[in-house]
Amino acid sequence: MLKIGVISDTHGLLRPEAGQRLAGVTHIIHAGDIGGPNVLDGLRRIAPVIAIRGNVDKGQWAENYPDTQMVRLGGHSIYVLHDIHELQLDPVSCGIDVVISGHSHRPLIETVSGVLYLNPGSAGPRRFNLPITLATLDLTASDPRPLIHHLAGTG
Repeated sequence: MLKIGVISDTHGLLRPEAGQRLAGVTHIIHAGDIGGPNVLDGLRRIAPVIAIRGNVDKGQWAENYPDTQMVRLGGHSIYVLHDIHELQLDPVSCGIDVVISGHSHRPLIETVSGVLYLNPGSAGPRRFNLPITLATLDLTASDPRPLIHHLAGTG
C-alpha cells in the first residue's frame, strides 16, 4: 500500500499541522494555487512532490509546473487538475481511477461511474467559513481509500 498526501490551495502558506499530518506519506500531490516555491520546498522535505499550477500561480517559478498532470502510483491512474470545471476528458474512457482537483476550497470525496473524485479542500489561509483541510489517499491493490483531514489552524 502507498499512502499519498493530497493538498491544494495553500496560497503561500504551509501550516505546521499540514506537515505533521503528511509525515510518513510516500508522495504528495499538490492540486494548484500553491502560492510560491516555499510551499513546495517545505513539502519536498516530507516526500517527493507532484504539483500542478493553479490560477493564482504566476511568475517564473510557476512556469515549471503544468496545468494538468497524469500520474501512475500504486497501480492506479491519477489525473490532477486545479478546477474540476475545466476537466476536458472522460476519465472512464481514459482509464483514470482518480481525479484530483482543488480550487473550490471545499473538500469532496465522490465516486461516479467507478472514478474517485477527490478535492482535498484548502490547506492555506481560511476563506469565508470553509474548513482548513487536506487529504490522504491509500492506494491498495483494490479501490483507492481517501480520507479528509481537518487541520486545527485559525486564520
